[in-house]
Amino acid sequence: MGMERKSGEAEAAGTKFFFQRINTPRSHITEGVCDAERRTAPAPGGTVRQRGWQQDFTTRPPAVLGTAAAQCGVRASVGAQMAGEGDTSEMASGRCPLREQAGSSNTYQSSGRGVAVKYTQGEWEGELGTDRITIPQGPSGSITINIAAILTSEGFFLPGINWQGILGLAYPLLARPDPSVEPFFNSVVRQTGIPDVFSLQMCGAGVSASTTADPAGGSLIMGGVEPTLYRGSVWYTPILEEWYYQVEVLKLEVGAQNLNLDCKEYNSDKAIVDSGTTLLRLPGNVFSAVVDTIMQTSLIEDFSAGFFDGTKLACWMRGESPWRLFPKISIYLRATNTSLSFRITILPQLYVQPVTNIDSTLDCFRFGISPSANGLVIGATVMEGFYVIFDRAQKRVGFAVSTCAENGGVPFAEIAGPFLAEGVASDCTSGVFLREPVMWVIAYALMGICGLVLIVLLIMLILPCRRHRDGEITDESSLVRHRIK
Repeated sequence: MGMERKSGEAEAAGTKFFFQRINTPRSHITEGVCDAERRTAPAPGGTVRQRGWQQDFTTRPPAVLGTAAAQCGVRASVGAQMAGEGDTSEMASGRCPLREQAGSSNTYQSSGRGVAVKYTQGEWEGELGTDRITIPQGPSGSITINIAAILTSEGFFLPGINWQGILGLAYPLLARPDPSVEPFFNSVVRQTGIPDVFSLQMCGAGVSASTTADPAGGSLIMGGVEPTLYRGSVWYTPILEEWYYQVEVLKLEVGAQNLNLDCKEYNSDKAIVDSGTTLLRLPGNVFSAVVDTIMQTSLIEDFSAGFFDGTKLACWMRGESPWRLFPKISIYLRATNTSLSFRITILPQLYVQPVTNIDSTLDCFRFGISPSANGLVIGATVMEGFYVIFDRAQKRVGFAVSTCAENGGVPFAEIAGPFLAEGVASDCTSGVFLREPVMWVIAYALMGICGLVLIVLLIMLILPCRRHRDGEITDESSLVRHRIK
């Protein structure tokens, strides 16, 4: 990885650190699915369970597709969509040979419909079809699902990854080519009868963002909750809209300092939970406030702005830990009792992320938060600290401290509440931009009205306008008869 050491060094509480300028494209060191950058690290490994369902996502094939037994490793994304930022309703595969297996699988059926997905970085095109999926150690028999077989891609499958597609878990409204395509988890619920609930434990905390080795793992539980994967209580926040998993953020704190922004700033144009987004992504004004507060409250003087905008890595001499120099970051979410809130907190171990293969004498780190033009995204940077429950049946998302987000018994995340939601607007989402699907509906409706008006005007131009008076007198003869001489 091409790096350039900044001349000079900085001092923080007696610790020397350096800045490394990133010369390689940013997409080579970061990764994401929904409005996010991509990194070369493999997706967090994991298991699929439902009362005995269990399958490792990265070390063993999580799914067997069709009678040709194409085996695929996938990245789970709860907030992606098929066209625009991500893949929501299908398991998309580029490296597992779906296209090649189609001819030998007598269960694969092509719909003949094309699918194109363009991300912030990376894109792919393919065809939509259906096939049967068998989850080892899962339900008996197979499940028929929609599949997007990737035929061409650019910047999507990056070097060093060990997954071949995306397992989209968002709502049908985001499905592509259109919402009539049934998403994967909807198909599982309908065909197996399991509860409309799934949960995720992502165990990537402390794993280098550029390592090619398998990370610590994680679990996807379909149909319920696994109590052994979390500690303490589960706190729930309502799902506001069923497209992404949209929630309501009330405020942010850096250390113990409230950013004191209007809560609508946090929810403009949406605030969502998305495992397919690597970083914690914040609207521009919020990101700037967070960075300013970190720089004011951290123990580091003259810290380079390049670390925060993603153009530089911060490096310390090997063995020295930078985490004690940074503050905690807390996000307040509205509780299901809307007069209350709860707080999820991440320690610096989650957002000051190690990067390997830089220098044999240095430990280098990147900033796990980035600005966003498309709303606030609670991505893997935060989710790796928590066991997250997507209770679609009751329209809520739950958070509890994950059992794998710790080191030496010290957790990297905290959760606390309840707190009175006083001093916060009763609705922090009012006045934000309309979500994209609604805007498309409005646009198509206006186009339909314009088309109807155009048709009426054409008819009026083509057909002669006749006025019947005193029998068969036409407009033309009437004008001639009554003209002024």
